Amino acid sequence: MAIGKVAIVGLGLIGSSIARAVQERLPFASVSGHDASAAVRDQARELGLCDGIADDPAVAVADADLVILAVPVGRMAEAAAAMAPGLKVDAIISDVGSSKAGVADALAKALPHHIVIPAHPVAGTENSGPAAGFSTLFEGRWCILTPGVDAPVDAVAALSGFWEALGAKVETMDAGHHDMVLAVTSHLPHLIAYTIVGTASELEEVTESEVIKYSAGGFRDFTRIAASDPVMWRDVFLANRDAVLATLQRFNEDLTVLQQAIRRGDADKLEDWFTRTRAIRRSIIAEGQDDPAPDFGRRH
Repeated sequence: MAIGKVAIVGLGLIGSSIARAVQERLPFASVSGHDASAAVRDQARELGLCDGIADDPAVAVADADLVILAVPVGRMAEAAAAMAPGLKVDAIISDVGSSKAGVADALAKALPHHIVIPAHPVAGTENSGPAAGFSTLFEGRWCILTPGVDAPVDAVAALSGFWEALGAKVETMDAGHHDMVLAVTSHLPHLIAYTIVGTASELEEVTESEVIKYSAGGFRDFTRIAASDPVMWRDVFLANRDAVLATLQRFNEDLTVLQQAIRRGDADKLEDWFTRTRAIRRSIIAEGQDDPAPDFGRRH
């Protein structure tokens, strides 16, 4: 299946990055866009993100071979219904949401007669909005496809080829398995970061601003992901609640083990735990998913 026109509904960080990457890496393809916010649409036009920005989502997706929903997972069904009148019968409908089982169900119900292949590019920053996007966001990152059992093979291949053209590495897995994996690697870390930064904000009054003033690397790095889009993450936690709660329960149990080790002065337990976790960090670098430079490659 050839992809000659791509339509992007939602022009925040991920949507705008897709638009930029398509323009740079797939010059033969045209790109149309839409965002529910008039202000975002105006900004996208000023940035020249797409060949055309439509005020009506149904107009934006007209004649598109591939439509990507880059909206919060809680808005997938609403966005799909709004664009449905303009869809071609054989268009591939995909998304970029961080949870997949709920999205797959919502899109299947909203678009029962269309080809739906959910996807998740595992890439992003703490910034949001159309100006935050950049064409190399997906370079060397994983994009996970979660096609249903009845998804056409040629459509899955076309979507896989699209993401590879944008620089991503593609993996296919079951939607439920994806949600459990991402609960561990992404959702729980964000929940912990939001919690720690929230706790610090309450302690700020007690310590007379010293929490912020003397922020060391650990707290500073937690604040980076805690600065992520609140609406997007609100919807992610609600959409993937079962996997998040299961992972959070395991985390609480492990935290209790460390708490006991500290209380008992169990140095061997602590050292063993920290040695194993350091090895995981080194594996992430070896996999090419982060920068091995000191201080995460920050410039000083």
